[in-house]
Amino acid sequence: MVVAASVVVAAGAVTGVVSAFGDGRAPDEAGPARVSASPRPAPLPRAPSSSAPAPTESASPSPSASARPTRSPSPPRAETKRERTTPVPGRLYRHPDSQVLAWVRSHSADPRHAVIASRIAEQPAAVWFADHSPQTVTARVAAVTSGGAALGRVPVVVPYVIPGRDCGGHSQGGAPDLDAYDAWIDRFAAGLGSGEVIVVLEPDSVAQTECLSAGDRADRFASLARAGRVLKAANPRARVYFDAGHSGWNAPARQAAWLREAGAASPESSDGIFSNVSNFHTTADEIAYDRQVLDALGGPAGLGAVIDTSRNGNGAPADGEWCDPAGRKLGRTPTLNTGASRIDAYLWVKLPGESDGCKGRPGTFTASYAYDLASSGAASS
Repeated sequence: MVVAASVVVAAGAVTGVVSAFGDGRAPDEAGPARVSASPRPAPLPRAPSSSAPAPTESASPSPSASARPTRSPSPPRAETKRERTTPVPGRLYRHPDSQVLAWVRSHSADPRHAVIASRIAEQPAAVWFADHSPQTVTARVAAVTSGGAALGRVPVVVPYVIPGRDCGGHSQGGAPDLDAYDAWIDRFAAGLGSGEVIVVLEPDSVAQTECLSAGDRADRFASLARAGRVLKAANPRARVYFDAGHSGWNAPARQAAWLREAGAASPESSDGIFSNVSNFHTTADEIAYDRQVLDALGGPAGLGAVIDTSRNGNGAPADGEWCDPAGRKLGRTPTLNTGASRIDAYLWVKLPGESDGCKGRPGTFTASYAYDLASSGAASS
């Protein structure tokens, strides 16, 4: 997930307060909300490689000689035969602190206001937690989940603090090491409350692991499996989804083998997989891909998938452009009722209008880009 490291840090995290505009900000840009900006996608292959060798498959990663010791015992195990066979009903939550809402509130006279307000700002979107701040994360997560619970809506939260994220690229950052990450996840989980909540666990953390050694990959997967257990033990109504990349990246069997090592096939850790975060592949392509991954993954019959449809109305550009590509549209509106088997939700994980860095500063809501996406209306991808 490529994004300038300074953007993630500067964007901060949820506090329920929108910060003031800074000097030097372009008139087209919103003042940053105190919510971590959703990163932009990495420039990845457009088609999965069917010839790539799959990693060794096992139920759990094998410790290497240099594997780190377990930081703390895992939480009590959930009922091992539990299967989630039906999607959770309800409506998704729109958190009131976002860059698009800041722009809408401050630009009522702008001719683009009505289109952006009705087609983007009124839609529920995910809230990202991309900074390692263990002292405050519990309260910040609780502010989102309690807000959703008060309205009877389902919030979507995105922990994005895994060490070594983006393989040291533009989105590098996160927790200093896996022990610190495990402790951060404990505090994140403590803010989940007791209501329905969807957790999109660490975008790119599974699909983008080839940069890691075998031992480091096993350690990361062990922490992700632990994270799923911790999150679901803290709130049994939480639905946790693991990273499946997207249909233009890894072959389904390869992705499923990694996901299995990361705990995504276990009902104690997982409700399934997510795909297309911050990307542009069509919903039809993602549905087909996700079902292939789920078939290869195995696990309980109730495992499902959620798909980021925020900018995929016209699909991915043929030339592979990933940075604010021209000609894109909004995709399907967020919903928990997809009508498609094994597809639990269409979500807006990446907020439309937050620039990848070409039409505006990375991670900043840019009205001209948002208007381009929204002015032709949402599309059925």
